[in-house]
Amino acid sequence: MTTLSRAVWQERTGRIGVVLVGAIILLAVVGPVVSPDPNMLDVPARFAPPSFDHPLGTDNLGRDLFARAAVGTRAALGIAVLVVGLSLSAGLALGVIAARVGGVVDRLILAALDVLSAFPVYILVFALVALYGSGLGKLVLVISVAFLPQFTRVARSQALLVRQRHYIEMAQLMGVSAPRIALRHTVPNIIGPMIVLASMNLPVVITIEAAMSFIGLGVQPPATSLGTLIRDGYLFLDQSWWPIVGATGVLAVATLGCTLLGETLRDVLDPKRKGRS
Repeated sequence: MTTLSRAVWQERTGRIGVVLVGAIILLAVVGPVVSPDPNMLDVPARFAPPSFDHPLGTDNLGRDLFARAAVGTRAALGIAVLVVGLSLSAGLALGVIAARVGGVVDRLILAALDVLSAFPVYILVFALVALYGSGLGKLVLVISVAFLPQFTRVARSQALLVRQRHYIEMAQLMGVSAPRIALRHTVPNIIGPMIVLASMNLPVVITIEAAMSFIGLGVQPPATSLGTLIRDGYLFLDQSWWPIVGATGVLAVATLGCTLLGETLRDVLDPKRKGRS
């Protein structure tokens, strides 16, 4: 066990976060394999309560809710990791460029970030979806753009601090090229705060994807998402409340686990913030 993982496990919130995130990952990876076809219809068994055959019950068409929740969890985690990965990569590149080049380039990047940051995340996502349309690929790009300012600002601020270090000055005096300095010295020294920010944003992305799918702008049928499961359960809430329990429970566990794990990582890497959560 590495030093970081040991430090995370020693914190109570870290242990809870690791267990919850591990359970969600296990559901996303193993659930679709061991469960029946999530689209298999069994109308006579519609709205069945939880049982041995259907651990979370069935929906209005008799489809197994455990299987659908597992597939929806896999989709939610996949989208969240992809969005955070794209935002982190693009933000890291833009932040390092802004800090390294400075001048007009830095001001232009900051101005573009100010424009994006002027809108709340949901408003910006709705506006971009209205402009470019819905669909899984477009949704990933839209949410990635919405989170880009956070990652870019953190990368820029950290890169400005690293630029003042003596080893950077020595590398410049030795004639090392700017791209090589960025890849060999700047990026490795600023990636820690970026990973912490990514872990803090994972649960936010999961909830945004669920919200967009709930209103029909995210994952489209016959594909399954936690948001579509919650929407379907809400439509038939007067007939059975089981369909909405499983999806909302999985969503709550996923967001809570990622949040606790992210906060623990932040506190472990920055002890001055410990106890402020």
